[in-house]
Amino acid sequence: MNNSVFSLELPQNEPVLEYKKGSPERESLESELKRLSSEITTIPLVINGKEIHTSSRGRVTMPHNHRHLIAEYSIGSSAEAEMAIEAALRAHDKWMAISWIERASVMLKAAELISKKYRATIVAATMLGQGKSVYQAEIDSACEVTDYLRFNAYF
Repeated sequence: MNNSVFSLELPQNEPVLEYKKGSPERESLESELKRLSSEITTIPLVINGKEIHTSSRGRVTMPHNHRHLIAEYSIGSSAEAEMAIEAALRAHDKWMAISWIERASVMLKAAELISKKYRATIVAATMLGQGKSVYQAEIDSACEVTDYLRFNAYF
């Protein structure tokens, strides 16, 4: 039993980066845009922690250039849907058995990774996959997701 008393500080909203020309975040974003635009990502189903690739595939194209394929995703059948439901119910029980401190730690670690290490990747993927401007993608994919995770851990 853990008798410690944990207290998290009220989070601040994630700062919105400006991506000014010549800034490190701009250079990182431009590199990710180029990388993601030059490859076709394969998106599997992930059920119970395992990647499942199906023969039925969907295509993801850039909204501003429908001829530019950026990803292909596996389409699940009712069998995969059943497997996913069963896995989610088992995962729910395991997740709820973990202390709130550990669950909050997982969310805070995810927020840290999104706000730093994977920020350029998530912003670039949002720009290419949803046709958003850099400002819209920064707010929607980096800042709001980070805020969601941090504030939910706090509350």
